[in-house]
Amino acid sequence: MSEREQYARQAEEWTERSYADASAYLRHRAELVLNLGPRLEAGDEVLDLACGDGGLGGFLLELGLRYRGVDATPEMAAEARRRLRDLAPVDVGDLNEYVPPAPVAATTVFRALYYAHDRAAFFRHTAGYTEQKLVFDLNPRQYGREEVRADLRSAGLERAALRPFLVPQTVALPRPAVAVAKALERSGPPARLALRFRFTYLVAAWRR
Repeated sequence: MSEREQYARQAEEWTERSYADASAYLRHRAELVLNLGPRLEAGDEVLDLACGDGGLGGFLLELGLRYRGVDATPEMAAEARRRLRDLAPVDVGDLNEYVPPAPVAATTVFRALYYAHDRAAFFRHTAGYTEQKLVFDLNPRQYGREEVRADLRSAGLERAALRPFLVPQTVALPRPAVAVAKALERSGPPARLALRFRFTYLVAAWRR
């Protein structure tokens, strides 16, 4: 079975099955999309590449942002439309080629950077329609930070902010523990130590 076929079969309730505590994880992600790097304002549009079933969309909408989802799997896009109803558009498209109808304030790509055929070319492509910032997750055990930053600079995205993201995906924490995890993200050396073994960075990149 191909990866696409696997995603198609798993489209229904993808978010609920992918995250032990989808609300805690995706709400925190949405808050960082809003605040990391240049802060977005109410009404700004976020383009979510490889959006899956649109699970992040609801949390971004709650923050007053506009949302557009895109996924290469038609079944995922259909599930995102069902989840978001008429609150946001969802398109079918490949993140390497998709261009939104109009420029967007921010573009996000989560758990999907490896779908870029050429990372530097992908950054250049998204920078062409993104007015404020590109936000994505980065596994430091998979990708070298300096190599990624060099690719960002080649796309004209000279500025970047990296934030450890320590709220776990597959473990549901009590609310006080979630607050501790968020606080540890700002702890410097302890956070970087944790990233040697698990977790990811959230990266916001923008022009000067």
